[in-house]
Amino acid sequence: MPRADFYLIDKPRFREQPLLLVCELAKKAFATQQPTLILTRDYAQAEALDELLWAFDDDAMIPHQLAGDDDDAQTAVLIVPPGIDSEDRPLVINLREACPAGRYQRVLEVVAADPAERDGSRTRWREYQQRGFELHKNDM
Repeated sequence: MPRADFYLIDKPRFREQPLLLVCELAKKAFATQQPTLILTRDYAQAEALDELLWAFDDDAMIPHQLAGDDDDAQTAVLIVPPGIDSEDRPLVINLREACPAGRYQRVLEVVAADPAERDGSRTRWREYQQRGFELHKNDM
């Protein structure tokens, strides 16, 4: 059964910079050797995340890149802005407003503290529920 985990941001560290939580999740995924897609809302967010993944932890080296190169399949963490196709992977970190299409074992939904973000997450929660996902909520 596929699983969707919702990470609801509440801690000041993540409120100020929600992409830090994405970096932490990508770090854990890489440590457990799970090929990961990060679906961003737009190209600017993809670029910001790309830069932050290099800088957020001096002790972490997470192989990643923006999708669209020949070596995408060999990259541990692939950052995918809208409009770029990529192969499905077992783990997806979703930053978009819609549930991702495709076949995944696990989806991580990062939800900012903004009330509008929370409303969208409720819609996605119901959609995952209808698709038969096992659902979990984590307060961050």
